[in-house]
Amino acid sequence: MAIMERGNSQEARGQPHETPLKRGVDQQPQTYGDMLNNPQIRRWIERGVVALVVGVLFAVVFDIRIGITAAIMAVIVDTVRRARKNSSVTAWQKSSAAERRTERQLKALQKNGYLVLHARAVPMDDEGVSDGRIDHLVIGPSGVYAIDSEKWDKRLPVRTLSHRKLFHGPFNKKDRLDEARWEAEQAAKALEERVGFEVPVQASVAIYGPSIPWKVMRVRDVDVYAGNRAKGYLRRRPKVLTETDVQRIFKAAETALPPKYPQEHEEAA
Repeated sequence: MAIMERGNSQEARGQPHETPLKRGVDQQPQTYGDMLNNPQIRRWIERGVVALVVGVLFAVVFDIRIGITAAIMAVIVDTVRRARKNSSVTAWQKSSAAERRTERQLKALQKNGYLVLHARAVPMDDEGVSDGRIDHLVIGPSGVYAIDSEKWDKRLPVRTLSHRKLFHGPFNKKDRLDEARWEAEQAAKALEERVGFEVPVQASVAIYGPSIPWKVMRVRDVDVYAGNRAKGYLRRRPKVLTETDVQRIFKAAETALPPKYPQEHEEAA
């Protein structure tokens, strides 16, 4: 059951579903209708129409040279706008808004000796299961942390019951907490094998959206707090690692916990 729960929970975090491609035996030549249905060709037609309208308008009001210049500028502006809007990284590989907000907080901790790896894959466990992802692996003077950033519906309240249950409205978040703890445990094992000494990894969930009525609450061995407290959550903890330890663990983590999405990692670099 635990394996199925991890798989279902991970699917909910946005893993893609592969759909088979239909391939015909005989390739038919493209018709004009097919070309117009091509999004890329359609965009260029739209650009041409806009450029023509802008060019004619400026040519009538001013002169033909200004009209041509305005038409060219219209094409350039539209191309740049669409390039910024679109991305070569597929949507399920991109950082979520919640992850980016946590990333900004963690970046501010670099001057305090903290090093961070984002979107790291979790190695297989003893049962051969490996579908986890750590949003942010943080290594610093106060220890090692596996932080997952979550965006929840702000209309539903968040509450706990005896430090063993976490509810978001009527929904029990047990599976999500168990998954976060499992990811941290697997990371700890992988790091220990690399560095040769015990490396505890504390699991935590940074929640954006609903109001969190506490600073930090440990539920099912997972630290739970409001997303905007991520920086303070780390900074206020006592120092347990030396600078040498931090560097050594970081180097081990780069290999032991590879990027979940290599394409995204390269894009960010």
